[in-house]
Amino acid sequence: MTASFVEPAYGDRSLGDVVPAVARALGSDHPTSGSGLVLPEAPAYVVFLVDGLGHELLARYAHAAPYLSSLAGSAGTSGVPSTTATSLTSLGTGLDPGQHGLVGFTARIPGTDQLLNHLWWDKDVDPREWQPHPTAFDALAAAGVHVTAVNKREFADSGLTRAGHRGAAFVGADKVGERIAAVERAVAQRPSLTYVYDGDLDWTGHRYGVASAAWLQQLAMIDAEAEQMRESLPAAVRMLVVADHGMVDSPPESRIDVDDEPDLRHGVSLLGGEARFRHLYCRLGAIDDVAATWRQVLGDRATVLTRDQAAERGWFGSLAPAVRPRIGDVVVACHDDHAVLSTRDFPYEGRLIGLHGSLTADEMRIPILLD
Repeated sequence: MTASFVEPAYGDRSLGDVVPAVARALGSDHPTSGSGLVLPEAPAYVVFLVDGLGHELLARYAHAAPYLSSLAGSAGTSGVPSTTATSLTSLGTGLDPGQHGLVGFTARIPGTDQLLNHLWWDKDVDPREWQPHPTAFDALAAAGVHVTAVNKREFADSGLTRAGHRGAAFVGADKVGERIAAVERAVAQRPSLTYVYDGDLDWTGHRYGVASAAWLQQLAMIDAEAEQMRESLPAAVRMLVVADHGMVDSPPESRIDVDDEPDLRHGVSLLGGEARFRHLYCRLGAIDDVAATWRQVLGDRATVLTRDQAAERGWFGSLAPAVRPRIGDVVVACHDDHAVLSTRDFPYEGRLIGLHGSLTADEMRIPILLD
């Protein structure tokens, strides 16, 4: 294990602990209130999730976000892998990735040679079967809390929404003004939890890189949105700002293309995950050889573990039997700014500058800010 990796703080200050902590702060006595994260009591909470806003990035570029930087709070962690589908599902369910089963951007559908993309989904996979557990939103709603999710209209019936955020009343809002107006309406209900999502910073980081002029401008716009949202709320309502992960820029010289290294294909039947955290699904009997080859080729550019080794380290939290085969027989977590791409299997990744998914501090540490 590289010393720079950050371990997920499951059961303490991870994304899966946020809604249970809010439940306790709202006075709910549902069992989901067993989080290690403690929040002040209030009749209503707004949880504003900014996709891609890592704790380290916010500290590094605080000048672009004076409001967010002024808030009281500390760092929590993403789960593993540090990617949107996994993190948003942990937030909505209150579960570790090893329980809710959305274990990456892409993961194998057990018993097949097909990958499920957890953002784009697959019409043949039922989200309620893929993630069968009641969500934390479900539990709050059953306890009499008004739960609302404010997000872009295109996500209203997405597989990811149905898997991880069912139980919340969905309000479609594509623009900042719409989102803030929707939040104002939702917090009038008591007790209530209103979840708001903004994905524009993540998109900008992927396309232009973190600390690019475009990313810094987008961070400033997010900061203004958060401040305006807070100003629109009654004083008794608390606003919690969190993120799903951070991001690192990966330059061309730090990228390894599997298609340029034929040995990396030996024994691998399916390549999944994403550039910073790969799932390798191996042919029968090839796991040890695949792990050894990838360790030799990648050297100090990545940590390469078998599924069992990663599970023993607690990367996915408590691992359910049904979820185990969705994880690669071998997993590859990149160090520093390295990335493992495949121009054949994932050509779009080569066009991205900012990436995430691994366990570095820039990716794993997330802000938990309260106003």
